Amino acid sequence: MSVITAAQVRTAAKSRVNEANLNSVMIALDRYGSRFGLDRPHRLVHLLAQVMHESGDFRYDREVWGPTPAQARYDTRTDLGNTAAKDGDGKLYMGRTEIQITGKANYRAFLDWCRAQGLNPPDFVASPDLVNTNPWEGLSAIWYWETHNLNRWADQGDTETITKKVNGGLNGYPDRVDRFARLALVVLGYKPTDIEKFQAATGLDVDGDVGPKTRAALHQALVALTPGEAARPEVKTAPVTEEKPVVPVSVDKQVKTKADRTGWLVGVGGTLGTTITGILGADWQTVLVFGGVALVALLLIILLRSQIVSAVREIRGTVEGG
Repeated sequence: MSVITAAQVRTAAKSRVNEANLNSVMIALDRYGSRFGLDRPHRLVHLLAQVMHESGDFRYDREVWGPTPAQARYDTRTDLGNTAAKDGDGKLYMGRTEIQITGKANYRAFLDWCRAQGLNPPDFVASPDLVNTNPWEGLSAIWYWETHNLNRWADQGDTETITKKVNGGLNGYPDRVDRFARLALVVLGYKPTDIEKFQAATGLDVDGDVGPKTRAALHQALVALTPGEAARPEVKTAPVTEEKPVVPVSVDKQVKTKADRTGWLVGVGGTLGTTITGILGADWQTVLVFGGVALVALLLIILLRSQIVSAVREIRGTVEGG
């Protein structure tokens, strides 16, 4: 039986779950979770948080097909194992299951892995829709998790690295962190929004932010649910680093833009003023003085622009390097 229940997942979800798809995942975890080390809460919270993000709380277990321009290109994506010909491979091997298995090569990889585990799967390559039947739909998440060695990073509470290995980058990272926190809190006996209550109970700053220290504390609390788990040398907390404040690069651009506009206005205004003064019949000395003042003002603005931009860069360097 899974160490995390369907009821806990429902409570932690941000929206109403698709019960059939959730059930598929829970069936696979009940049958095979312990075989792949997913009988420990701290690992399973990470897996389910990623799956919940990828599937929108289990609502989607197959790609919504347009086809969009990107989907149309799947047909000849040989890097996905599809043929180079436009023969329908793209739609045939569209994304399925909560982790969106996509491309003929990935369907074959999942099939080969299931066979290697002695699970007697149907032929997913010949009939791709069969991956969305039980227990294979839920088992696909376990396959991806196990073949990418993600228990290693879950043992360190390293949400960022897990996200990179699932997503290839950090797309949706804030939501993945939030889902991890919500499910972790529920498993620990809190409400999914009780982050401040958890922070107070563990002596952290009560700010409601699921930052590095709060994630580390959640990880440690989850690890403690498995007797003796904390003693294993590979189970540790990822280095806690506070996110440093950053002065956006856009500040430089805004300063330059505003200084340039001011310089432009002074230049145009000075030229117009000098011209109008001459037209109105002022003597040449007055015209010359008026033009000289405008030129000096323009030079001062150019000099100040350079100094202001340099100062902003120094401030950003001090803040980010501090």
